[in-house]
Amino acid sequence: MAEDASYALYSCVGRHISVTLCYGRRMSAPDLNLLVTLDALLAEGSVARAARRLRLSPSAMSRALARLRETTGDPLLVRAGRGLVPTPRAVELRQRVSRVVQEGQAVLRPAEKLNLKQLVRTFTLRTSEGFVENFGPDLIARVGAEAPGVRLHFVQKANKDSAPLRDGSVDLETGVVEQTTAQELRVQALFRDHFMGVVRIGHPLSKGKITPSRYAGGRHIYVSRQGLEKGPIEESLQKLGLKREIVTIVGGFATALALARASDLVATVPERHTGILRAGMHSFFLPISTPEFTVSLLWHPRLDADLAHRWLRGHVRQICAATR
Repeated sequence: MAEDASYALYSCVGRHISVTLCYGRRMSAPDLNLLVTLDALLAEGSVARAARRLRLSPSAMSRALARLRETTGDPLLVRAGRGLVPTPRAVELRQRVSRVVQEGQAVLRPAEKLNLKQLVRTFTLRTSEGFVENFGPDLIARVGAEAPGVRLHFVQKANKDSAPLRDGSVDLETGVVEQTTAQELRVQALFRDHFMGVVRIGHPLSKGKITPSRYAGGRHIYVSRQGLEKGPIEESLQKLGLKREIVTIVGGFATALALARASDLVATVPERHTGILRAGMHSFFLPISTPEFTVSLLWHPRLDADLAHRWLRGHVRQICAATR
């Protein structure tokens, strides 16, 4: 088991390490075994289960927990009924400790060579609507040319829940990082984007100068997965004493553009996410000030050192940088 191997490796280097201070005195450094033990205890929430995970006896795990309490100055796990619950300090440490242990395992893992021609693997990418249409063809072509045994599985991003990255059902995700994004995730910026107005060819807004009042005077489609009706565009219009009429709310950019293509409705969508979807329509810069936003690539730290995963991340970054 990976946990057993990591514990054994830390056992070799973690005991009885000391450092010499400039005054000639010696101080014992923290036992690195405790990190692996703490990770197992916080992940399992049980002394018995953590002991089984690390192949230790329950009494040995209990002694390790006592040392952890002494070292951290916190009880870490306290009894609640017949079980144990983490203290606030333990909750704070859980993700940090897990990340440190995973990085330590990656450092000590033997170096590998990635044979792309023999690689057989399916990567699941969760993306916002429009990403596949605009960036998918180039990504699929590049991946297929280098690693014919690799398959890309694209799934729609219905919400911002980080659980799929944590549980491994999703390998990579694209999106805008927000305060609700899980802090342990790895994040790398892909590109900046901004909103544009889109109407059918022949629409009144396809001719002449677009002013704030002309834009606000149209009948609009609002895109929101949560069904909300207010965002940065409403805030900008409100500062000018204007308000647009929201005729319908849809859950995705492709739906908004399909409606605008077949009617006199106005869609407001991100430029780079919808380049291909907007083909054959009239696009215009918004006559109001709206903030740009950064679209990023997100993944769980356990895959940070995975060579195949790193290879795929590199291609996603290159394609997003090249596609304008």
